[in-house]
Amino acid sequence: MDKKEATIQKFSKLFRENTSRIEKNSASLINSFRGDAMKQFTQLGIPDRKNESYKYTNLEPWFNANYKSYFVPEATDFKAAEDFKCEVTQLDSHDLVLLNGFAPKYNGTIKGMPEGIWVGSLAEAAEKFPDIVEKHYGRYTKNGKDGLIPLNTALASDGIFVYVEKGVSLDKPIQVINLVHSDGDMFVQHRNLIIVEDNAELPMIVCDHALSPQKFLTNAVTEVYVGENSHFDILRVQNEHNNAAKLTHTFIHQEKNSHAVSNNITLHGGLVRNSTYHRLNGSGAECNALGLYLTDRWQHIDNFVSIDHASPDCVSNQLFKGVLDDYATGTFNGRILVNKGAQRTLAYQKNNSILLTDDARMDTKPQLEIYADDVKCSHGATVGQLDEDAMFYLRSRGVNKDEARLMLMFGFAHEVIENIRTEVLRERIDELVLQRLRGELSRCATCNINCDI
Repeated sequence: MDKKEATIQKFSKLFRENTSRIEKNSASLINSFRGDAMKQFTQLGIPDRKNESYKYTNLEPWFNANYKSYFVPEATDFKAAEDFKCEVTQLDSHDLVLLNGFAPKYNGTIKGMPEGIWVGSLAEAAEKFPDIVEKHYGRYTKNGKDGLIPLNTALASDGIFVYVEKGVSLDKPIQVINLVHSDGDMFVQHRNLIIVEDNAELPMIVCDHALSPQKFLTNAVTEVYVGENSHFDILRVQNEHNNAAKLTHTFIHQEKNSHAVSNNITLHGGLVRNSTYHRLNGSGAECNALGLYLTDRWQHIDNFVSIDHASPDCVSNQLFKGVLDDYATGTFNGRILVNKGAQRTLAYQKNNSILLTDDARMDTKPQLEIYADDVKCSHGATVGQLDEDAMFYLRSRGVNKDEARLMLMFGFAHEVIENIRTEVLRERIDELVLQRLRGELSRCATCNINCDI
């Protein structure tokens, strides 16, 4: 038996032994997808380097660990989690804690939400709004080559559900404080569903943190529907320790004249893989896929982006920048697909990375696949060192070497940060990035655990 088959059998066994607990803590509608999803997973398995999309990312060490079989938080667990202070402390937002893939059961939406917006547990929402959830759940995750997605469908019990009715706009963002915590190594699965109906607006922030030094592997799937003339903006701030692996899959389906922004700011983590899919399904749709990654030691960051131009007169922009230090490695795989009927497409892609040592490595793979003849598409990628001329200029004006280095790195990174629309959030991310570049964020966020990782 080869390693891939052994891993398939391992997680198939995990599913069989915990099916009753998984289903008990979920909803019948969500449970109805599990059987077919597990069959698909057994056909695909965990992606290895033979899968072109994972060519430079080795998942095997993380999936071979002995994780706890299953975890269901108690009310006291959520109370302790809610005492955690996120790094983005001055933000006026609607806050919700997600602990090990589970949302608190509020028996309704979170407190203080305006009329026309429901935010809470996906398992709870599937019982309260079965028609809405059934219309969207599992509709946008059409991949067929990544076994991690059906594995999530089979194993995830809960996650976040957000529903914004037609014509409703949220004046301040929803902030999901996504925590992992355990006294043993843990494999965490959660599923999120976000629905923004026509002429609506939703800003969101997701902050990823680890509260204990154990080994964590998170495999998360988020489906987003953005209706006609609607705006959706999601910012993910990733700041976990080196024993944590974060695998995120975000599918954003956009209708006519919609606008969507996805922005992943990766400050820390042992292994991070962010897969983002935008489908521009109606004319006039526009999306911006952004990312900033700051890595050191033996950390690995992988950003995979796929923009599907399925309709005419759409615009997409990709901008990913990173700084890699020590022995860190990174991968960017950006794909633009322009379908036959998607005339007058505008699509741009840029990936720039700075390597601070000779041992750091970055692999970048821009892709254009065009089947229409009236388009304007471009892509560019650079991997290099800090600009020596700029460094000389700063040093000649009395700036010491360390400060000049910091100034150049921050100026390089700020091109991504300046796209954050909320001023107080943009300023706080500026501060966090500066701390990270100075080496002051060597641990996860403001966590009080005494771990040296």
